[in-house]
Amino acid sequence: MITAKLIPTCALAMAAMLIVAGCSKQAPAQHAVESVTTAVADISADAQKYQPEQFAALQVRVASLKASYDAGNYQQVLADAPTLLNDTQALGAAVAAKKDQQTKMLSAEWLALAASLPDGMASVQAQIDTLSQSKKDAAKVDLRAAKAGMADVDALWSKAQESFTVGDLETAVNCAKDVQSKTYAAAAALKLTLPPIAPTH
Repeated sequence: MITAKLIPTCALAMAAMLIVAGCSKQAPAQHAVESVTTAVADISADAQKYQPEQFAALQVRVASLKASYDAGNYQQVLADAPTLLNDTQALGAAVAAKKDQQTKMLSAEWLALAASLPDGMASVQAQIDTLSQSKKDAAKVDLRAAKAGMADVDALWSKAQESFTVGDLETAVNCAKDVQSKTYAAAAALKLTLPPIAPTH
């Protein structure tokens, strides 16, 4: 028969056992949270760019995992962390594939633009120079608009080339497309027909 005096002692012993059990799971749970956090940080920049919705959903799950840890629910952390880590790695693979696809597409666009734009720019500028010497012919076109349109084309094209040189394909292509738009608009103002940008294969 357990006496009344032994009850507090038993209760303390049980409490101590629970504390020890909790502590034994705390370290693995902390490691699990750190592993997930590191994995998410590794894919963060590209994932936000190429898979923003999926990354946002992943961040919600990571926050929930950290909340479980902060609440001392280490068993829940240990149960959820492996799946979350696997999903993070899977998202990282999907992001890498999408980034590679985007890079290939931008590279093809750049090659096409770089192969065609310099000649187009030169043709437009030559026409501007020619018409600037003939008021009669200049009166037949919108020379002022053409000159205004080409005013910053050289600077934009330089920026595009510099961006390509440092590996910033997205900026390079965007600047080149601005150059294309301005050059073809100026050509239209001069009633000059430029060949279309030919895609590369």
